[in-house]
Amino acid sequence: MPAAPATLRRHRITGVCPPVRGAVIAGLIRAQPAGVWLVVAEDLKVAEHLAEDVAFFDEAAPGDVAEVLVLPEAMPDHRDMREAFAASADRTTVLSRLRQVRPGEPRPLVIVTTPAALLQPVPALKEYAAHELTLRRGESQPFQSLLERLQALDYDSETVCEAPGHYAIRGGLIDVYPINAERPYRLDFFGDELESIRAFDPVTQRSGESVEMLTLAASPRLRLAPSLTGLADYLPAGATLALIEPAALDELFSAIARTDAAPTAGLPALLERCATLVGLSDLDEAAALFDGEGIEELTLDAESLVHHRSFPDDGLVAQDRLVAEEEARERFLTLAAGWRTAGQRVVFVASKEGEEQRIREILAEHGSWKRPAPVFHRGTLNEGFRLSLRSGAPGPALPRRLGGPTGAGVVVVTETEIFGRRRARRPPTGRRALAQRAQIDHLLDFAELVEGDFVVHLQHGIAVYRGLKKLDTRDGQREVISLEFDDHVTLHVPLQESHLISRYVGLSKARPQLGRIGSGRWEKTRQAAERATLDLAAELLRIQAARDAQPGHAFPPDNDWQREFEASFPYTETPDQLRAIRETKADLERERPMDRLICGDVGFGKTEVAIRAAFKAVQGGRQVAVLVPTTVLAQQHLNTFRERMAGYPVAVEMVSRFRSKAEIGKILAATAAGQVDILVGTHRLLQADVKFKELGLVVIDEEQRFGVKHKERFKSLRATVDVLSMSATPIPRTLYMAMTGARDMSVIETAPVNRHPIQTIVKTYDEKIVVDAVRHELRRGGQVFYLHNRVMTIEAVAARLRELLPDVTIGVGHGQMDERELERTMTDFVAGKYQLLVCTTIIESGLDIPNCNTIIIEGADRFGLSQLYQLRGRVGRFKHQAYAYLLLHRHTRLVEIARERLNAMRTHNQLGAGFRIAMRDLELRGAGNLLGAEQSGHIVGVGFELYCQLLRQSVARLRGEKQAALVRANVKLDFVFVGESAAAEETRRRYADGYTTVRDAEQEASGAVECPPIQARLPSAYIGETRLRIDVYRRLAMAESPAKVKEIESELRDRFGKFGDEVRALLLITEIRVRAELKGIVSVETRSTKLQCLRNTGKADDFVMHGNRFPRLTAPKPLLRLKEILSFLNNLPSP
Repeated sequence: MPAAPATLRRHRITGVCPPVRGAVIAGLIRAQPAGVWLVVAEDLKVAEHLAEDVAFFDEAAPGDVAEVLVLPEAMPDHRDMREAFAASADRTTVLSRLRQVRPGEPRPLVIVTTPAALLQPVPALKEYAAHELTLRRGESQPFQSLLERLQALDYDSETVCEAPGHYAIRGGLIDVYPINAERPYRLDFFGDELESIRAFDPVTQRSGESVEMLTLAASPRLRLAPSLTGLADYLPAGATLALIEPAALDELFSAIARTDAAPTAGLPALLERCATLVGLSDLDEAAALFDGEGIEELTLDAESLVHHRSFPDDGLVAQDRLVAEEEARERFLTLAAGWRTAGQRVVFVASKEGEEQRIREILAEHGSWKRPAPVFHRGTLNEGFRLSLRSGAPGPALPRRLGGPTGAGVVVVTETEIFGRRRARRPPTGRRALAQRAQIDHLLDFAELVEGDFVVHLQHGIAVYRGLKKLDTRDGQREVISLEFDDHVTLHVPLQESHLISRYVGLSKARPQLGRIGSGRWEKTRQAAERATLDLAAELLRIQAARDAQPGHAFPPDNDWQREFEASFPYTETPDQLRAIRETKADLERERPMDRLICGDVGFGKTEVAIRAAFKAVQGGRQVAVLVPTTVLAQQHLNTFRERMAGYPVAVEMVSRFRSKAEIGKILAATAAGQVDILVGTHRLLQADVKFKELGLVVIDEEQRFGVKHKERFKSLRATVDVLSMSATPIPRTLYMAMTGARDMSVIETAPVNRHPIQTIVKTYDEKIVVDAVRHELRRGGQVFYLHNRVMTIEAVAARLRELLPDVTIGVGHGQMDERELERTMTDFVAGKYQLLVCTTIIESGLDIPNCNTIIIEGADRFGLSQLYQLRGRVGRFKHQAYAYLLLHRHTRLVEIARERLNAMRTHNQLGAGFRIAMRDLELRGAGNLLGAEQSGHIVGVGFELYCQLLRQSVARLRGEKQAALVRANVKLDFVFVGESAAAEETRRRYADGYTTVRDAEQEASGAVECPPIQARLPSAYIGETRLRIDVYRRLAMAESPAKVKEIESELRDRFGKFGDEVRALLLITEIRVRAELKGIVSVETRSTKLQCLRNTGKADDFVMHGNRFPRLTAPKPLLRLKEILSFLNNLPSP
C-alpha cells in the first residue's frame, strides 16, 4: 500500500456497523456538500446497496440532493458481450459525469466503487474529450455527417434503437441511445437544422419530452489511449476519498498490486489528487493509510436492531405462532417507545405505501405511539439501527432524512423489526430504460422463421418457408415472402399480405401434406376442420354452461386490508401481471367456481397473483390450499407467503417431508379446526386425512408436474371450490384447452423491469469452463447452481469441485437426504452461507433465489425440453445477466431429438419464451391424441395455430359475440393499387378501342371526373427495414376499429417522421375496410365514379343504392376520393 501524502487530511470513524454506513456518509456529505466523493466498498453488491442508502438518507429539498453513481468493474471481452458492454457503459457514464463537474457546483457527486473497478485503466482525459459529441437544438448539423460521426464513435446501426450504443435511421429522423444516457433520444431534422431532440420510450418507441442539449460518449469498444494516472485525471481538486472497512480494503488493494495486469500509478495518483481521506469501520483495526500521526478520530455508538427483535420458534404452528409473533412485536415497540421517551428521534422506513399504512395501524393499536405522530420515510432499508455520539465528542451531522443535529441520537426502524420478516435485500434496479418486450407473439415473427420451416397460407394451405426475397420486376425490385407448395410450385407473397401466413405446428413428427395451388383440396380440408370445431365448440360451451350453473362462493369486493396488502408489493407490477390479478379477483367475486390458468414465464410474477388471490380468500373467511410438486418448493412458498403476509393475522403452515409426524398431526388438527388460513403442501395435501373446515381456494403451482391421478382429484375440486393453476410450460392439453377458451387463462408475457434474457451456452464438459463460470459469478457477489442428476455420484462430484475451487463454500442437496438436513442446506444456500450448491433436479420447480445467476447443467442431453426450460429458469431472476451452461458428456453421441431440444433452448433464450417452448415441445414429441382421433386429424391437416383460431371463432359464434359475426370486407378500388405495383404506369398507357372511347364520352357528358391512380404502400425509403414494414402491414390488416388505425397512424408519424401520400392512402384504405365491416358491408368497389357497396345479407345484388342507381364519386384527387368513400360509409346506418 502506498503511503498517504503529507497534505492529505485524514479522518477515522469507528463504531460504524453495516446498516448505518449510508447514514454516516450522507451526514459527512451534508457537512461538506460541494465537490466529488469517491466511496470504496469491498465488492459490487455492497457498493450497490451503499449507493442506494446514501441516496436515500441524503434526499431532501430538490436541487441540492447528491447525485449517486456506481462505478462497476469492466469485464474481459470473452465474457457475454451484453453484460461486458453494460458494465463498460456504466463506467463511461461516470467518466462523462465527472467531466461535467464544475468548481462551486452546489450538488455533490458521489461515486461508489470497488478496489478492482477503481484501479482499472480508463481512457486518457484528452482522448476521451476528443471522442465526445455534443448536439444542441436549433444548430446546423448535416444529416449525413452526423451518421458518419456516430459510426466513428462505434455506434451500431440497428432496425430498432432500444439499447445503449444503438442508432436507427427513420426517414428524416435519427434515433440514438447514448452510451452515457439513461434513455434513447429522437433527433428530428428540418433540412440540415436539428429541429428537436426528444426522449423516447425504448419499449413503445413513442417520444416524450424535449431537451435542449445531448452529449454522446464514444462506445466502450472504441480503443482509446489509456490514462497513465488512472481515474485521478478526471477528479477535480479537493475531492474526498472514503474507504469502507479500510483494513479489509488493504488486503484487496495488495492482492490487486500483486497481479501483473494491475496499473501501478492508480492509487498514489488518486491520493495526490484528493484533499481528504475518510475511513469508516465497525471495529478499530489497523489500516496502512490510517497509520501515523495527524489523524482525526471519532467513535460512534451505533448498533443494529437485529439484537433487539426476537422471532417465533420454528416449532410453533398456526395460532400459537401468530400469538408469539404479536408478543415479540409488542416487546420491540415498547422498547422503541422507551428510546423515544429518552429523547432519541425514532424514524420509520417503509418501502411501499401499503406497508406504511399497515405500520401506522399497528402503532395506533399500541398506546405509547399515539402522540406525537410517528415520522415515516419511503426507502428500501431492511435492517434498522440506533446511532448516537459519545457524550461530548464532536462528529458529523445527521443526514437530512434523520432530522439534522445529532442531539441524543436517532433510531431507524424498518419493516424487518415491525413485521418480523427477514427479507433478503435485492440489488437496486438500473436506471437505464431498456426494451422489455412481450415475447409471446400470436402473430408470426418473420425474424424467427428459418428457411425450411412449415407455414400455413390461409388461402392455399401448408407450404415450406423459403425466406424473404427481392424480385426484379419491370418497375424495380419488389420484396416478397417466398413459399414453396406441392409440386415445387413457388408462390411469392407480397409483404402487405403477410397476415395470411402463420406458423404450422402439427401433432406428429410426420411431414405434413403441402397445399396444391389451383386445387380445391385445401379449401375442403379447412372447411372440414371448421365444421368439426363447431361440434367441439358446442361441447365446450355445454361444459362451461354446466360450470356456470354450479353454485359456488362469491367473495366480497376488496377491503382496506386488501388494498394495503397489494400496495405493499415491493416491486412494480407489469401490465400483464395486473391484468391477471384483476381477472383472478373478478373470478373470485363471481358465484361460479373459478378455473383459471395463469401462464407466465419463470420469474414473471405468477406467485404474486396467487398470493393476492389467497389473501382475498382469507379476508372472505375461507381457507386456502397451495399445492406444489416438490418439498423444496413447498418450503419456498411457505417462506414467501409468510414474508408477504407478515404483519397481518394470517396463519400460514406447511405439510411436507420437512415436517415431523407430530408437527404434521398438529397442523392438520389446526387446519380442521379452522385455525390455519393457508396450508402449503405437496401431494400430501390430497390424502384423505387432510380436512379443511371451510376450503375456498386451491392454488396449483407447476401444474404440468402432476399426474393423471392427481388431476382427477383436481377435477372433483373444480366443481365446488375456486381453482387457480399456474404454469410456465403448460403441457399440450392444458395449453390447448386454454388457447381454445375452454378454461379461463391469463398470460403474463412481459418481463419485469431490467430483466435480461438468460445467456445459454451449449458445450462439451470441460473443468476449465466450470471454474471460469463459477469464478465470474462469485466476483459479482452471486451464487451458482451445479446440477448433477445422479445421487450415487453427487458427493464425488462435490469433492472434485472442492479440489478445483478450494476457497469456495460448497453445499450438496438431493431428494434422498434426511429431510431436516436438506431443509437446512437449502435454507443456508438461500441465506448465502454456500456459494455453490451441487444438486439434483429438486431445484427444478419454482425455487427463487435472486442472488443465483449461473446454473451449470451436467449431461444436459438427458433432459426433456420443458424440464431444461424450468431448470434454466432458476437463474436470471434479477437485473444481472444470467448464464445457463448446458454441458454434454464427452464421447456422447447426441440423439437427434436431444440435439433439437438443445437447439430449441439456445434459440428460445428470449424473455417469455415459455409458450414457444411448449409449442416446440408439442412439435418434437407430437401430442398424440389430444381430443380424439377425429379432431387430431383436423389439427394435422390445418396446423395447431389455425385449428385453435378456427375453434375460438366457432366458440365466439355460438356465444353470439358481435365481433365473431363480422365478415372481413373486400376493398377493391380501381384508382388505388395496394403494394408495389406496375399497374399505375399501365393505367396511364391503357388500351383504347371503340367501347372505351364511347364509355369515356358518356362519362365526360355526365360530368364524371377522371381520378389519377395512386399507390397505397409503405415505401422502403420511409421504413427501410423489411421486418418492420411486414409488422406494420400485418397490424393494419389485423386492425378492427378506426381507433386502432388512428393509433398506428400516430405511431408511424412519431417513429418514422412525416409520411407521403402513398402511406396516407394505405391508412385510408385500411380505415375504409374497418368502417365497412362495422356497417355490415362485405365488399367496397369502385368502377370509374360508381361506388358499389355490397351488404352482408347473402344476396349477390344487395348493394347500397341511391334510388335505383349507384352512388357517384365526385372528388378529382385520389386522397380526396378515399375520404369521400369513408364519409359515405360513416353516414350509413349501423346493422
